[in-house]
Amino acid sequence: MSRQEEETRTGRYMYAVVAGSGYRNYNFSGIDGGAVYTICNGQSAAVVSDVPNEKIRPVRRRLAAHQEVLKRLMEESTALPTAFGIIADGPQAVREILSRHREAIGEQLRRVDGKEEWGLRVTWDVPDIFKYFVNTHPELRAARDRHCGPGREEKIELGKRFERVLNEDRDDYTEKVEEALSRYCFEIKRNKCRNEQEAMNLACLVGREARDEFETGVSEAARMFDDNFTFDYKGPWVPHNFVDIDLSL
Repeated sequence: MSRQEEETRTGRYMYAVVAGSGYRNYNFSGIDGGAVYTICNGQSAAVVSDVPNEKIRPVRRRLAAHQEVLKRLMEESTALPTAFGIIADGPQAVREILSRHREAIGEQLRRVDGKEEWGLRVTWDVPDIFKYFVNTHPELRAARDRHCGPGREEKIELGKRFERVLNEDRDDYTEKVEEALSRYCFEIKRNKCRNEQEAMNLACLVGREARDEFETGVSEAARMFDDNFTFDYKGPWVPHNFVDIDLSL
């Protein structure tokens, strides 16, 4: 097999983009145990490893390897993460991606330089969220009493009222938490709640040296709520929610 054929058969799996113009070989492995290294173009570099040039399945071990590389990168530098499964045809294709997005990459690297992402989820810690809302919102309780019949239309109307009140409370509570955390975060992003029990799902961009202060802010915010709420924060992570570049091929 010629060198050109070998290059065509071998893809470069992309994990992230980092600042820097020099080649680097990392001391940890990536997908399927491949060596992790950089391909540079100007002032930025893609962190990659060699894989077969074909679609890669998102099995658990590969997802875990992808996340482990991002975790290791975050420990020492600012990284713009890419989505799972991006494979370039070869080094030149990687350089073309870096060149095509040069300005955006530079802007995003400056935006998240020295920062990391933390996730904060606040949930209602109650056995039945609908009963809790009925008991704490007189207008919803009155609507339930008016629509207590077995008819489908009545149940649909009551469900709509519940959803409206639920979202109104989510907005009010989220504004309170955002205000409390604003002094500890560079940015806060609202993500969609995964289920009815969740009051909010926030991504917070925090300075690397300000983890303790952020934890203090979460504690301050939690004290504004009663025991029916649970605050759960996790991290640090690479700033997935604060990178707006689409580096897909």
